[in-house]
Amino acid sequence: MERNCDIEDIKMSLKVFIALSRAHRSVMDVSHKSIQAYGLNPTEFAVLELLYHKGTQPLQQIGEKILIASGSITYVVDKLEKKKLVQRKNCPNDRRVIYAYLTELGTQVISDIFPNHERVIHDSLHMLTGQEKDDLLQLLKKVGKYERK
Repeated sequence: MERNCDIEDIKMSLKVFIALSRAHRSVMDVSHKSIQAYGLNPTEFAVLELLYHKGTQPLQQIGEKILIASGSITYVVDKLEKKKLVQRKNCPNDRRVIYAYLTELGTQVISDIFPNHERVIHDSLHMLTGQEKDDLLQLLKKVGKYERK
């Protein structure tokens, strides 16, 4: 793929990067405040949300899906276990694999929190029309798939 490398295009790329960074920070700040109101940090919430929507998951896949290191997942799951929101279970077919799943309390907590979280995210993007959100989503997916060759 041919890339345009003129000065104006480079400057525009930098402006896009800055705007994207600021938009990300703005939406994430609102999201984090919403999550912290429930005594959770963003990573704990991400694990609960994943288990809520996808069901029982191997620990190593949780890390891959929410983009954090496997060592960090162990720490986060430990914290969620202490809060009685998540439990571990061994895989019957492979002793190396450990699954995490929501407890009854964990399911109750995330099902109570998630609708408010959805609303907070929706409110933070209220200035965009449905078409603008769709266009932005397609553009962000395109940027996210870029691979340096």
